[in-house]
Amino acid sequence: MNNISSIIKLKDITYFYPGSTKKVLDHLDLEINPGDRIGMMAPNGSGKTTLLHTIMGLCKPASGTIAIFGKVLTQERDFLPVRSKIGLLFQDSDDQLFCPTVLDDVAFGPLNLGFSQKDAGDIARNTLEKLGILSFEHSITHRLSGGQKRLVALAAVLAMAPEVLLLDEPTAGLDNTVKNTLIHILNGLDISYFVISHEFDFVKAVTDKIYSMENGRILTDNDIHIHRHEHVHKYGKQPHSHK
Repeated sequence: MNNISSIIKLKDITYFYPGSTKKVLDHLDLEINPGDRIGMMAPNGSGKTTLLHTIMGLCKPASGTIAIFGKVLTQERDFLPVRSKIGLLFQDSDDQLFCPTVLDDVAFGPLNLGFSQKDAGDIARNTLEKLGILSFEHSITHRLSGGQKRLVALAAVLAMAPEVLLLDEPTAGLDNTVKNTLIHILNGLDISYFVISHEFDFVKAVTDKIYSMENGRILTDNDIHIHRHEHVHKYGKQPHSHK
């Protein structure tokens, strides 16, 4: 891990969707430091995924600065060297998987890092084994279920040995047994990560801080109090709201 004060630092970031005047990110600030394990829970459409894509240089902000590993990044070429150090798990696994077989998909990253075919294959198999899906190695990727694709996409990210993880809904489509395996894996990692999820129990199990988003800005765990909301009353079947 680089000896720097912050791994990722976003300052005063503003972003508009193309052709729109509505701010998705509105003078947003975010800092991820070595050792941080941050969760984010926020409503759909609040800008969570856009935030991750902005960090990776996939969305270009209208204003603000993005600094990663201590260097301010402004152009596409600036982001290229850091993308191998930041593991991004996309919300839709089909956006991430494009090789014929599972082993090919997971070995693709190590091959691009310069590993030999044999070493990349070994790394891929070891990663699949850690996730409990080594039996998938010869499977045709596009024929897998949604949950299985999710695990393969995660394996492809972890095989790159990133210095920080950005995970967008990593438990989507996973059953409880696999979720528990994922919790065990994340808690065993010695790297920083930022996890977006709608599942309170999962976020609580793998993070030290929980953030949210509102009006294009981040609310830290000092600003919010996220909790599971369980209640029973006779009007529960009718549309209603809670203040």
